[in-house]
Amino acid sequence: MEIYETEEEQVAALKAWWKENSHATFIGVGLGVAIILGWNYWQSYKKEQAMQASAIYSKLLSANEVGNKAQLTDASEQIRKAYGSTDYNQYAALFEANNAVQQGDQAKARVLLDSVASSSDLALSNIAKIRRVRLMLANKEYEQGLAYINAIDPATTAGFSGHYDELVGDLYVALDRLDLARTSYESALRNGLQSPLLAMKIDDLTVSTKKMESKQ
Repeated sequence: MEIYETEEEQVAALKAWWKENSHATFIGVGLGVAIILGWNYWQSYKKEQAMQASAIYSKLLSANEVGNKAQLTDASEQIRKAYGSTDYNQYAALFEANNAVQQGDQAKARVLLDSVASSSDLALSNIAKIRRVRLMLANKEYEQGLAYINAIDPATTAGFSGHYDELVGDLYVALDRLDLARTSYESALRNGLQSPLLAMKIDDLTVSTKKMESKQ
């Protein structure tokens, strides 16, 4: 480190440094200001986008409550086209998929559910996957449903494993593999899924098993 003995030497050194570095300093300050302004603009833009998407999503919810399918689809398409990068796009897609199923357009429902299933939001992704398997179950695609669930990474299903176990049980019941169905339902219980419907399914299996044993 240089040590300056007089104030004049310090001033001269500062002037020399400024002469050599002032251009770079101005550029650095300019870049810093540009970055700050750009960041503030981006945050403001995202907030505005979210507010606009939220307003349309509110219309979608209202349309869903009164059963106006046309308005629901229109609102969902508006969000998808103009606000596809917001979370509202995923929520709208789930409503539109349900609407598509009710209208008998299962192909559209599958496309919408698949788009949400690929979301980085694990909660939304799992909800979409569960609904996707229920569609398979309704269409008697039992083996496909089992394969679909089996391909899901267990590390991504935290909080939903019980629901998947119950679905596996439903698929096994449809395939008349009752022992495997019971194992799956019991696994659902162990994974924290508590519902009267699940208890009824297990009771029904018990009755069915006893009837089969009495016939043997």
